[in-house]
Amino acid sequence: MGNTIEIRRFETPDSSLDMKERGGIDIINMADGTTGMRATFEPGWTWEEDEKPLLGSPESCPMRHTGYCIGGKLVVRMIDTGKETPITKGDFFEIPPGHDAYVDGEERVDLILFGAPEHQH
Repeated sequence: MGNTIEIRRFETPDSSLDMKERGGIDIINMADGTTGMRATFEPGWTWEEDEKPLLGSPESCPMRHTGYCIGGKLVVRMIDTGKETPITKGDFFEIPPGHDAYVDGEERVDLILFGAPEHQH
């Protein structure tokens, strides 16, 4: 590490969550522990149907997400309040744990997500 610049690409992720025809998440782990993710969700994708089973079926998503929306419209719902918040192209966002989400409309959702070194997935 030190004064060396580290470059990684999503074409060669360290791991992936494959959601078949509904999309997926490519995950990169940097040397300092920072995590970068590229999430692609196709029209019809829902957290409940497509991601929840891959995480062991928790009641809601247990992760905090910080990211940027490159395209599409993702609606995120906080489970405790039922409040829905749309995230669209150009939005930088912070989503607390305890949510689910779905793609709204016919456009694919593309997100870049960031995790600080202490952020565990």
